[in-house]
Amino acid sequence: MPELPEVEALREFLDENLAGRVVERVLPLAVSVLKTYDPPLGALEGQRAGVTARHGKFLAIRIGELHLVTHLARAGWLRWQDALPDKPPRPGKGPLALRVALEGGAGFDLTEAGTQKRLAVYVVRDPQEVPGIARLGPDPLADGFDRAAFAALLAGERRQIKGVLRDQSVIAGIGNAYSDEILHAAKVSPFKLAASFDEEQVTHLYEAVRRTLREAVERAHGVAAGNLKAEKKSGLRVHGRDGEPCPVCGDTVRSVSFADSSLQYCPTCQTGGKPLADRRLSRLLK
Repeated sequence: MPELPEVEALREFLDENLAGRVVERVLPLAVSVLKTYDPPLGALEGQRAGVTARHGKFLAIRIGELHLVTHLARAGWLRWQDALPDKPPRPGKGPLALRVALEGGAGFDLTEAGTQKRLAVYVVRDPQEVPGIARLGPDPLADGFDRAAFAALLAGERRQIKGVLRDQSVIAGIGNAYSDEILHAAKVSPFKLAASFDEEQVTHLYEAVRRTLREAVERAHGVAAGNLKAEKKSGLRVHGRDGEPCPVCGDTVRSVSFADSSLQYCPTCQTGGKPLADRRLSRLLK
């Protein structure tokens, strides 16, 4: 799933390649993708694209007086082409969900792999009209997101820290992969209750959030849109590396079920050498 660093890199890419160009056609190719109908997609045609903003994991492209907003979900992506094919795409064929064609022949496709179609597109007058944006928590890389603001989010929070970091209404933009990376950098168990952190632990976790995301944004800066997925994977230290050695201590990275997915962690670095119990598996064995 694209998270804050990759979406920020896509925002930069669109600002460099899309801003100032005129939209010729917008073609919806998957029934499930469009979540709004007023204003219609056709209202974007003939309008000039402006800047692109990022709201958590959402991209909001200003086109004329409107905004084309998208959330790439788990398996979505944006694919830029300097020259789109002359032949119009056929609806319902393959991963293509929506195409934006520009005057001059360039444009981009929104695609989604797999069978769970969650990629979403909105046409709105204000990005805050999108429910997912309206309920976002603070951006962890914003200037005003200081340690005190972070500590206030954790205070009284009785959930496990892994779930808190992934909750978009608490902090915007962090998903499964970077929450694993942040917790590994902070040497914290993903199952530790958020409210149980002492002052020093809050500081270490806050610094890990900012450092991990900033470093990922820097790695992604200037990378072509088509190469961002590979760049993300190459920079991950524990997420997706079950069975590999931890790059810090050499212990074996382990995996455990969490919510609707799985997480990866290092027992030596994060849990005092003790493997975490896979509660989903335990229930199945009863």
